[in-house]
Amino acid sequence: MYCVIYDGNCNLCVSLVRLLESLDRGTQFQYVPMQDEPTLARYNITAADGEAGMILLDLQAPDRRWQGSAAAEEIGRLLPLGDAFVQAYRALPGVKQAGDQIYAFVRDNRYDLFGKRSSRYDSGYPLCTDQRCGPVAESPS
Repeated sequence: MYCVIYDGNCNLCVSLVRLLESLDRGTQFQYVPMQDEPTLARYNITAADGEAGMILLDLQAPDRRWQGSAAAEEIGRLLPLGDAFVQAYRALPGVKQAGDQIYAFVRDNRYDLFGKRSSRYDSGYPLCTDQRCGPVAESPS
């Protein structure tokens, strides 16, 4: 199981999380917004860490994590049929470097480009730390 740490105030980030939720339905990924500092603190992650890009955390080995475009690639790789697309992306000369630069630009300008939500989005598949946790009702837009 993996945890996707995303900006719960970013319109683009939330749209991508919702897409991933619809594709995965909580089978591989759980989610926590970077604004949920108490939850992140359990993994020695701060909101400031989240500002450097989304984070993918391997919950079986929490020291194993990816950030930014590397996290996006790893998420893509884990999706059905995604590995072939990620391998092709990585193999094309200059494409990965351009993708990393585009990711950094969008990350740094996400609110100007896509807007900021008036309230934080909390996933329907939150990070669970005990057996009582399961999918919750969908959060409002």
